[in-house]
Amino acid sequence: MTNSSPAPVAGTLPPAIDGKLAMGWMHTARFLTTAAQLHHLPTIDVPEIAFVGRSNAGKSTCINTLTQQKQLAFASKKPGRTQHINLFSLGRQGITDAVLADLPGYGYAAVSRSDKIRWQQVMVNYLITRSSLTGIVLLCDPRLGLTELDEALLEAVRPRVEDGLKFLILLTKADKLTRAEQAKALSIARLQAGGGEAKIFSALKKQGVDEVAQLLWQWSHPVVPADAATPAEPSVATDSAEDSLAP
Repeated sequence: MTNSSPAPVAGTLPPAIDGKLAMGWMHTARFLTTAAQLHHLPTIDVPEIAFVGRSNAGKSTCINTLTQQKQLAFASKKPGRTQHINLFSLGRQGITDAVLADLPGYGYAAVSRSDKIRWQQVMVNYLITRSSLTGIVLLCDPRLGLTELDEALLEAVRPRVEDGLKFLILLTKADKLTRAEQAKALSIARLQAGGGEAKIFSALKKQGVDEVAQLLWQWSHPVVPADAATPAEPSVATDSAEDSLAP
């Protein structure tokens, strides 16, 4: 049975490790499971970090770049059509330090308005009810800025962020902007993050890749009080939510 790390402790982060070590840790990512409904997701007792964003925000490319695996996160040929949550485990063989959750993209123009609303609600339900959720990475194309759907998601998770949930706005495709435009976009995103963080990222130029890997390692290795109880083995029970990602 897979061993696990201590459960997350809000508000306590260790010092950042070296960028190369963080990238080596990210490279251990491997497929864990996929679910079309929230109640099919396994219960996780290690930190879980969700990647969420518009269908064209570069989410799959970001995950593949961070993990140095070309096809770990699958980019659909029809953006916005993927309706599954995919989980990936992190940690050396036999050990699970953390889990990455790749959530379906939303907001793609070719998808009906009813589907957009439904998928957005599924994302919100996941983000506000998932007990193992430790951090959220919201990916955003800085040329477009945060959309109405992004802002609605931000508002929904704000109470959890205020309670200690880690949050990052990741400005992807930064290579499309000049340095001055990057600085302006980053300044705006920091104001919008509301207690979270904001960073610049470019898969093409490898800009911000090490820094994001270091941050995710910190989120996944919280400082645990000396008197904390030893965690149990990971459970395979499922959440009770009935929200379906499939029509």
